[in-house]
Amino acid sequence: MSSFIIEGGRKLSGTITPQGAKNEALQVLCATLLTSDTVTISNLPDILDVNNLIGLLADMGVEVRRLGEGVCSFRAAHIDMDYLLTDDFYRKSAALRGSVMLVGPLVARFGHAMIPKPGGDKIGRRRLDTHFIGIQKLGADFRYDPDRKRYEIDARHLTGTYMLLDEASVTGTANIIMAAVMAEGTTTIYNAACEPYVQQLCRMLNAMGAHIAGIGSNLLTIEGVRELHGCTHRILPDMIEVGSFIGMAAMTASELTIRDVAYRELGIIPDSFRRLGIEVEQRGDDIHIPRQESYTIESFIDGSIMTIADAPWPGLTPDLLSVFLVVAAKANGSVLIHQKMFESRLFFVDKLIDMGAKIILCDPHRATIIGMGNNLHLRAANMTSPDIRAGIALLIAALCAEGTSTIHNIDQIDRGYQQIDLRLNALGANIQRTSSSAR
Repeated sequence: MSSFIIEGGRKLSGTITPQGAKNEALQVLCATLLTSDTVTISNLPDILDVNNLIGLLADMGVEVRRLGEGVCSFRAAHIDMDYLLTDDFYRKSAALRGSVMLVGPLVARFGHAMIPKPGGDKIGRRRLDTHFIGIQKLGADFRYDPDRKRYEIDARHLTGTYMLLDEASVTGTANIIMAAVMAEGTTTIYNAACEPYVQQLCRMLNAMGAHIAGIGSNLLTIEGVRELHGCTHRILPDMIEVGSFIGMAAMTASELTIRDVAYRELGIIPDSFRRLGIEVEQRGDDIHIPRQESYTIESFIDGSIMTIADAPWPGLTPDLLSVFLVVAAKANGSVLIHQKMFESRLFFVDKLIDMGAKIILCDPHRATIIGMGNNLHLRAANMTSPDIRAGIALLIAALCAEGTSTIHNIDQIDRGYQQIDLRLNALGANIQRTSSSAR
């Protein structure tokens, strides 16, 4: 098991460029299965989840060529559908949450898919109903094998239809879109997720020959086509990494410039940090965070305590609430963090409380943070990362703490953050990576 050893109390300084977006990468990589032509994707992040999905595609028969740093071509001309029956496919896809988005492309192009109950973060129940109900409405038949714990999906013929999604699921919307682009007739998806990464998937599919209208809204209309062809596609910067760097700069009282952030695609994220009192300066397509010795949380106009909650786009992404929570601990003032989507994502706060933060975990979904400003002196700690986003929040806390902290199970952080130790060390941090068979 790998660990980070972090010397706290060091200032960061300089310029950093965010990696390509993890969540977009997982979607567009699955979409390469929709054509036998070559699809070239650039700005791919070099992280575990993305590399594992690329490896899984290669095992399925996709010809993968690495053309440069962050650039790969994919040619899914000869897919081995029998590989889906193997223990190797079961093991690899079960460990990767994004593997569920293989269903839409496989059913659309080959009429058959098989997928185990997928894994990923341990952040609570993440149901797949939206995925399956939507694809069923297109004409697919789902069967669950409880003994082998896998789903078998067949579709002799997909037909476009109208559907109103029960939730604006990002991965569910992506999966249904990829199934619908080759269905006969017109598919209308209402209450579709409209995150920038879903928009990017739609633009890539249109470049491949799909006919998708309504991109950027929650009402998508898809005219099915017989086949798709190759294209080139560039992935957006990762908005979660941008937000993480803003939080690091604020909590360590550092001056940082975050370059090439695709500012227009960040939505409410910059303003949400401003509500915590953090100065976020837009400079063209860059963000500059000046050094602040303190920052004060705003109140609502009526004087009531500020609440920061996640919501479907264009609301605040739930993936950043862990960062907001830890950054608020060093602010002046109080804030309620309301994590609506996942019931286990706030359980890491006991580690922050042990370090000296003043946090009340109200219930599995809500935490009240009593910011102590410069009176907060976090103690170094020995911690374990339970998931990607909690892991980066614990890393931010460790960078701010007095003394040397250790974070175990950093494979979780590596799943979503590319060489984060080396990149932060280049800014002045002191993070050492160690490997051991036991803690």
